[in-house]
Amino acid sequence: MTALTSSVENHRQRNVIHVQLRQNIVLKEMSDVERDELEAMLEVRDFAKGDYLLHQGVHEMEQYFILDGVLKRVVTNADAKEMILRFAGQNDIETSYAAWRLNTPTPYSIVGVNKGRVAKLPMPKWVEFMDRHPKFKAVFEYHVMRIMSEIMAHTITLHLLDAPGRVHRFMRKHPEVSEQIPRKELAAHLNLTAETLSRLKQRGKI
Repeated sequence: MTALTSSVENHRQRNVIHVQLRQNIVLKEMSDVERDELEAMLEVRDFAKGDYLLHQGVHEMEQYFILDGVLKRVVTNADAKEMILRFAGQNDIETSYAAWRLNTPTPYSIVGVNKGRVAKLPMPKWVEFMDRHPKFKAVFEYHVMRIMSEIMAHTITLHLLDAPGRVHRFMRKHPEVSEQIPRKELAAHLNLTAETLSRLKQRGKI
């Protein structure tokens, strides 16, 4: 089933969406004229828990600006075992820009953690927009590199920190989404069982 989308201008909550886009980490420095140009290209899509916005292994990619809710970036192996690379919440982005630049299939999926909403556009259109506005290309590429760096740091801490240390680090680094993530999802991201996470909370270790 194809998810329903709407342009920003035709959306019943367009005034709220205008404000949310102004608060996005990549878009907040835009002028009204620049933002109007971008908004004309955006589609708004609602998502539910478990909805796939992007599937692993495809070439057709989009750029996402998160308006509400939380998304996760997930890698799945041939045995259907999943690893959650990151969570992204309101005012953040999700992207497969590096794969698009390298002309390779998407190395991960992007999936809804809970009910939410994104504004999105095809990756080629986003790249064309950035080429017309190089200062935003620099801001965007910096943020993409920061995301990649955070994923690498997270992967390292899975090996270096004990269970309470992993939880404390996540809470410190991501307070904006920590309360919105189901315990099972958070445990999987931290390479713990949900039971271990509950036990740590009961013992006052987190």
